[in-house]
This record gives sequence, structure tokens and C-alpha cells, in this order.
Amino acid sequence: MTEDIVVIGAGGFGRETLDVIEAINATSDVPIWHVAGVVDDSPADVQLERIEARGYEYLGTSATVRKCLKATRFAIGIGSPATRAKLAGIFEDAGWTPTTLIHPAAIIGSVVRVGDGSIVCSGVQLSTNTKLGRYVHVNPGVIIGHDAELYEFVSVNPGAIVSGEVTIRERTLVGAGAVILQQLVIGEKVLVGASACVTRDVPDGLVIKGVPAR
Repeated sequence: MTEDIVVIGAGGFGRETLDVIEAINATSDVPIWHVAGVVDDSPADVQLERIEARGYEYLGTSATVRKCLKATRFAIGIGSPATRAKLAGIFEDAGWTPTTLIHPAAIIGSVVRVGDGSIVCSGVQLSTNTKLGRYVHVNPGVIIGHDAELYEFVSVNPGAIVSGEVTIRERTLVGAGAVILQQLVIGEKVLVGASACVTRDVPDGLVIKGVPAR
């Protein structure tokens, strides 16, 4: 049976979330998801044009939609961990249900756990015994090594490599092409710069970049 879903975010990752939904639907004779529309609190005109060009409806802001639309399933397509966490709380408190989306072209190993509201894009490799918390974003081409654990609201940007037995705590963002070496612990609200190579544990709240990352 086809279920309604609302995508929150009209920007780049919001539209990539639509790609994931479309790919999931393509695996079934009957669509699994019907996108009721897209929500965004401050969309740029070009974002609305791109949404409309794909045949999707802009429903309005999060406040408007919660008042006018019956609670349903939702996916947050917003890259910022802090913004994602804020919106997740707002919509869950309103009785909406977070939805996990995994692209059919992702490679998923054995005994992998993916939390509610997480989105796994095309070309991702999740190795054996990896754990993703709630609302984790794994962008295209990311590799997550064996026994790694990503806590709630982590974002891993395209092409990054998270090695085996790495722990990444809440609301951390790993930049595009970054590499985190094995058995490291990355703290909460860390920003790992693009193409950085992380060679040691990182305390909470730091911005690190470079090779090796500092």
C-alpha cells in the first residue's frame, strides 16, 4: 500500500531525498511512497522552481503545514545537524512519524542498524555491524567501515570514509572527502573539514581541517 510522505527541505539534500524516494518506488510495481509535498521555512526562488520542475508541490512553512495538514510520515532533507534536530523535535511533538529511507543502490552489510529518520543515499557502503542513530544523513559515495557507530543527527558528506570501529557522536558533520582513521572517537558537534584526514580522537565542539587534521 502506498503511504504519504512529506519531505522537509527544498534545498540540495531535500531534492536528493526525493531521488531516494523515487528510486525506492522504482523497485516496486506499486509505489511505496507518495510525496504529498515539500516543506521549507525560507526557500529561495530557485529552490521552489526546481521543486516545481520535478512535479512536486511546495506546501509552505513547517508552522503552516502542521496546522493545515494531518500528521503523516516525514523525512528531513536538511544537511545542518542542528536544524535537523530542531525540526525533528517539532514534528515529532506534533505527532508526525519519521521515516528511514535507504537508496536501493546502497550496499548494506550484515547486522547493520539504521535509526528512524535516517537517509542513506546512492553508492553508500555500510559495512558489517555498523550502527546509525536517528536522523543520520549519509550522502552519496560514503564508506562506513565495520563496527562504526554514528550517533543521532550526524551528517557524512559525499565521498567521506569512516574507518572501522570509529565512533561519531551527536550532531557532528563530516565534510566531503574527509577520512577518519580506525578506532577513533569524534565528539559531539564537531565539524570535520572537507578532505581532512583525522588521525586522533577529537573532543566535543571543535572545527578541524587539514592533513593531518588539526
